[in-house]
Amino acid sequence: MSSLQLASQTNAGFDVRRHFSLRLVPFTREIKTAERWRNEAHEQELQGLRHTVEQRMSAALIAPPGSGKTNMLRALKDSLPDARYRLHYVMVTGLGKRDFCREISRALGCSPAGRYDALVHQIQERCVTLADEQSLRPVLFIDEAHDLRPDVLSILRVITNFEMDSKLVVSLILAGQSGLRDLLRRAELEAVSCRLAHFATLRPLSRAESREYIEHRLKIAGARSSLFDPHAQDALFECAQGNLRALSRLALKSLEEGAKMGVPVIGAEIVAAARARITP
Repeated sequence: MSSLQLASQTNAGFDVRRHFSLRLVPFTREIKTAERWRNEAHEQELQGLRHTVEQRMSAALIAPPGSGKTNMLRALKDSLPDARYRLHYVMVTGLGKRDFCREISRALGCSPAGRYDALVHQIQERCVTLADEQSLRPVLFIDEAHDLRPDVLSILRVITNFEMDSKLVVSLILAGQSGLRDLLRRAELEAVSCRLAHFATLRPLSRAESREYIEHRLKIAGARSSLFDPHAQDALFECAQGNLRALSRLALKSLEEGAKMGVPVIGAEIVAAARARITP
C-alpha cells in the first residue's frame, strides 16, 4: 500500500469519527477480544472447542471465508489461562513435510534446522517438556488448514503420537474453509480425522443477528444512537448475506460515503452507493 493510499484511508477514518462523533472507527479488524460481538451460536461453538482442549484432545473449526473463524481462534486463545496453556499459531500453506515441521518447530521455539525425522522428534520432545517439566499444555492452532497437502496433513498423526499412542500431550485446532472437511474425509487421512474429537462450524448471520452485530460495533465505537435506518440495515444484510467480513466492509464504506455527503443517518441508497465503490 502506498503512502498516498494509507493517508487517504486514515483521513477517511478521521472523517467518519468526526462526522458521526465516534470514539473509534467502527467495523475494522482492530477490536479487542473482550469487546467482540457474542451470539448464542458462536458461543456454543467456542465452548465446544474449549472443552475439547481442556480434555487434551484435538478439534477442527470449519467455516466459510469471512465468517469469523480468526475471531473465534482469538477468543479461544484468550479463554485459555496462560498459567496452564502454551498456545502456538501456525499459518503456512503449500509446504512439504519437512518445511511444515520447520514452521511448527519455529512456533514452538525450537531450532527449525534438521531432517524431517529429527524435526518430528524435536517437536515431540518440546511438547513433552512443556507438559511434564513446565506443567503447560501445548496447543497448536493450524490456520488455513484446507490448503495443506494431504501428505503434509498426515504428519499430524505422527506428531500427536506419544508413548505408543497412549498419552495425550498436545492439542491441535485445525482451522479452515469447507475444503478442510472434504480433505479429512479422504481415506488416506482417516487416521488424522479420527484424532479430532470435535468439529465446530460457523454459519452466516440471520437478518436479526446482522442488525445486532451492526449495533454492537457502533456502540463499541461510541455511537449514541443507530447510524443506519431500518432500510439500510436490510440492505446491508441482503448485500452481505450474513457474512461478517462483507458486512463490516460494507458498513464502514457506507459510513465513509455518508460522512462525505454530510448525512446524520445512513439510508439504503447510501449503502447501494457504497457497494458500487467496493464491488469490482
